[in-house]
Amino acid sequence: MNHFRNLHHSNGLLLLPNAWNVKSALIFEEEKFPAVGTSSAAVAASLGYDDGEKIPFTDYFFMLSRIRTSVNIPLSADVEMGYGISNDAIADNILRLADIGVAGINIEDSLIGSSGRTLKNAGIFAKTVSHIKNRLASRNADIFINVRSDIYLLDVHNKQQELEERLPLYEAAGADGIFLPCIAAEKDIAAAAGITKLPLNVMCIPGLPDFDTLHQLGVKRISMGPFLYNKVYENVAQLTSAIMANRNFSAILS
Repeated sequence: MNHFRNLHHSNGLLLLPNAWNVKSALIFEEEKFPAVGTSSAAVAASLGYDDGEKIPFTDYFFMLSRIRTSVNIPLSADVEMGYGISNDAIADNILRLADIGVAGINIEDSLIGSSGRTLKNAGIFAKTVSHIKNRLASRNADIFINVRSDIYLLDVHNKQQELEERLPLYEAAGADGIFLPCIAAEKDIAAAAGITKLPLNVMCIPGLPDFDTLHQLGVKRISMGPFLYNKVYENVAQLTSAIMANRNFSAILS
């Protein structure tokens, strides 16, 4: 069992920061975070791409490789939908990540089509998870598979029914964790934690309870998503505006 996996089964709460380049990952390591993840949205934005697998996997893989070789803490990669059309292509990409020492992935159960983002068929996606798990096992590779279910992100009407259908399927398929972005209400978080034995991951979102409350509700991991990246560059905009308004560099020298 790798160290990153162990972090999800300790008595504490794993706070996972989301990096977008080597420098941000190094800062997280210096700040004593036990592991670091990537935000695919933030990495894409930093390289001039939109979110939703618009960044070529070769570009993303380069950034992941640079982060992985630059930090000593475990790295988890947000691989969105897997950057592949077939299960084999998705598994091939994840095996490449295993080869460079990536400790975990997030993979989502939705897809983006001409009408926007929709949930995949739960059974079909569970087969994708099982295929990834089997391919990893065939290479004796250990990657923590955190399944991102977009039930709350898409605000579907039958959330409880979807949770009860999907989470046991993903658990049986070999998922190691469940990630529910955009869930915030305490009753919803408690209900989700009660459906699965897998570690539950939630994300920074307005209205999310504090860390102690989340821990009491059964959450094991919380992540920052692209929010820290967005805040950093919001501050960049404010600082450069101040330089122009003040006609001096005091805003960045004080």
